[in-house]
Amino acid sequence: MKTVNIHETKTHLSRLVEEAANGEGFVIAKAGKPMVKVVPLEEAPKTKRRIGMLDGQFFIPEDMDRIWRSKICFTVSRNEDPARYSPSDLAYWGIGAIASGCP
Repeated sequence: MKTVNIHETKTHLSRLVEEAANGEGFVIAKAGKPMVKVVPLEEAPKTKRRIGMLDGQFFIPEDMDRIWRSKICFTVSRNEDPARYSPSDLAYWGIGAIASGCP
């Protein structure tokens, strides 16, 4: 492994980095004293992602709509600003029908 002084490193950094990336690491020295070792990064092995690997690990409850319906009714009954919710959320939840159907 070759040793390069700081001045030479600053002058030829691009070339030295290319060499290190190709497997030829080097040591940066200051006043002849080794300071830093530059070596190429090892590539992490790529793992294949399996489709369905979390199958059965979680579930969505059957009463999910009831949970959100009660939250919106609570919000409407407290006269909260519906602007706190995105328009797509309000449309998805049918805020008009829910608001009129709140106790």
